[in-house]
Order: sequence, then C-alpha cells, then structure tokens
Amino acid sequence: MARYTFRLPDIGEGIAQAEVVAWHVKPGDTVDEDTPLADMMTDKATVEIESPVAGTVIEIAGDAGDMIAIGAMLAVIEVDGPGNDEDAPGAASSGARSEAPPVSPLAKPAHAGPVEARASHSSSGPTSGKVRAAPAVRARAATLGIDLALVRSGPDGRIDHDALDTFLLARVPAATSSPPPPELLPGAGAAIKVIGLRRRIAENMAASKRHIPHFSYVEEIDVTALETLRAELNAVRGERPKLTLLPLLIVAICRALPEFPMINARYDDTAGIITRYDSVHMGVAAQTDGGLMVPVIRDAQSLGLWQLAAEIARLAQGARDGSARPDELTGSTLTITSLGPLGGIATTPVINRPEVAIIGPNRIVERAVFMPDGVGPNGAGPNGAGGERIEKRKLMNLSISCDHRVVDGYDAAQFVQAVKRLLEMPVSLLA
Repeated sequence: MARYTFRLPDIGEGIAQAEVVAWHVKPGDTVDEDTPLADMMTDKATVEIESPVAGTVIEIAGDAGDMIAIGAMLAVIEVDGPGNDEDAPGAASSGARSEAPPVSPLAKPAHAGPVEARASHSSSGPTSGKVRAAPAVRARAATLGIDLALVRSGPDGRIDHDALDTFLLARVPAATSSPPPPELLPGAGAAIKVIGLRRRIAENMAASKRHIPHFSYVEEIDVTALETLRAELNAVRGERPKLTLLPLLIVAICRALPEFPMINARYDDTAGIITRYDSVHMGVAAQTDGGLMVPVIRDAQSLGLWQLAAEIARLAQGARDGSARPDELTGSTLTITSLGPLGGIATTPVINRPEVAIIGPNRIVERAVFMPDGVGPNGAGPNGAGGERIEKRKLMNLSISCDHRVVDGYDAAQFVQAVKRLLEMPVSLLA
C-alpha cells in the first residue's frame, strides 16, 4: 500500500486559498475515483472537490471553516498502486504551498457565494523584504500606524485585514480574568460556528458598514394604478411567469437612471475612482437556505417586463438550488432588496459594496387618503370650488441607501421622486 497526497488544486479563479465548507469523507472511509471529498468556498463560488484516486482516506486537512492554501494538502489517501512520492512522515501535514497545479477537472461548482473572500493568517513569522498587501490593507495599516513589516503574513505570503486584526489584538493587554465563553453561560443553546456563506455575508456587511458612510431616504408612493396594471397584465400572461412588483420597479429605475449616473456606479475607495455605467447590471437580493445571495440581471435596461420576470425567476431558482454560475453572482452596479409582504414600513438596507446605492421596496398597505374631488376651472372642484374626498389607496414606501461619499442627499431624493412619478403613472412603463 502507498500514500497519495492530494493537494488543493488551482480552481482557476486566481485565488490563493479556499475555505472548507463541508467534508464528505472522514479518515477510514473508502473512496472511488471522482468521489466527492469536500466543498471548498472561494471568493466567488463553492466548488465540490473530488478524489483523483481510489483508496482509503487516512488524513484530511482541518475542519469546516478552516482555510486551505492552493497547493497545500487536502487529503491523504492510501492506494493499492504507487503513491505520489509524498508519503514520507510529516509530508502530508505540511501547509506549505507547492507550485500550483493546473486547473483541476476534479473541481466543479456546487453553489455560489458572495464576492469578498476571507484570507487567514498563518503561523509564519513577520514579513521580510518586500511586503505583499492589497492597497486597501496598506491604507488601513497607515491609518492605524502599523508597520506592515511587523505583521505576520498569510499562507500565500500576503498580509490581509485578518492579519491586521490579529496584530492589533496581540497588542491589547490580557484581562486579569476572562468571562466564560458564550456557550457556557446559563441557558445557552447550541454554539454555531460561522463558516461558508454565512461568514462571507458577515464579512461583506461588516466591510460595507466599516468603509461606507450610509444615509437613507424613504418616500411614499401611491401604487394603486400600478397594482391594477399588474393584475390586468397577469390576467393575460398565458405561459409567461407571473408578474411581481420587481420587474415594474426595475423598469422605472432603469428609465430614471440616465439622469442620475452617480447612482448606477461603483466606487474604488482605495484608488479614489468612481466608475459610472451606462448599462444597468441589477443585483436582486435573494434569500436562500444558506443565507442572502445577489444574482445579477445583466443589461436590465434592455429587457422588457416579461423578460425581467423570467430572468428574476431563473436567477432566484439558481441561487436557491446552487446551480447559479459564479459570473451570475458578481458584477452588479445597483442592487434591489425586497422582503415582499414582510417588507415592513421602511428599511435602511446595507449597500452591496463597491456599489454606491441599494433600493428597498417595502410592504404595500391600504389606507384612506384625501384625494382631489374632480377637476374644475383652474383645478378647482366640479362646482368651481376646490374639494376633496376620502378614498382607499394602495401605498408603498420606497427606501434607498446611498454612499454619501459619492451620492448627495439631494440627488438621491430627486432620483426617488423620478421613480415615484413613473410608478404612479404606470402606463409610461409600457411605452
């Protein structure tokens, strides 16, 4: 019997490491060639890694939530035939990165995740020579007064935000007594490790709130006529997907955006560059069993109502069942997030960084509203005098959160008012 050390292959996305989301095997399990070994999450997607050989698993690299460098040992398998000359004692547990192997046919998409990847820090010593770090990391270190030469690098030799956090924590004096961990407090339930998609969401939201000065604006919109139009269109939809509010809202947004180009934009705050887009790549936040994902409708401005309805349904299903491709979950220029009937009175959504705005429709409610009582001379009532009547109307609040470094409050308000006018005269959406 010989040992075959299987190293994490280059998944082809230019990443340096991947997170173990779930193991499909454990030491002692027998595997065939192409048996799934583990689900690994990169910065763009989760991929299923399969065994290249048949044999018995004798070692695996770490637990769910651990980061594995490309080229580092993922599993050691005992095989009947020859091994791969890596069966010397200690060789299988080495975390050092080897020359990255070619893109592996053993890695296939399982389901996609949010955009930002989480790097880990290793036990290597302080960096020496030229420091490898992203511009955002260098800028943060400069703000904190940290000499990057003193910070321990990750397994790929780069310094990331986690390495900075670890360095900062190491400088905080230990307390004389530590409180018990949360899972040991009276009445605590099961402790849940934050890994995979949930960790990506946590990191993305924290980065967005840390870097972006948010402000929100909310406006009330009368959607009575819009809901009537939607019902009439659904009555004649035939085999087409049911029309929800979202396609109508997307059409209105796309019609209004040309006058407000700073809202359909992305901001690289490290380089100090704002990129404005003519095309609207609309992210639509979708809730899945694993957490929130944002599939993207490419060139939404060029699609009609029914095309948008079909694309929303297709992308949402792909996000839920894991069939969405990585490129369908990245590259949005503006995002809509909606909780449907649970939308509440008003929301203050968190921006999908590096975008500069996010729009949130809220719940539609029926309320009594004072309406003009007919139209007479000079806008007066039918008898020549102004009048009002009480009427039941369908109303919805529309929220927008913006990056105040890029979007002024006045411009955000004007944009929402433009969308409001289109939604309150919905026949304009069909023109």
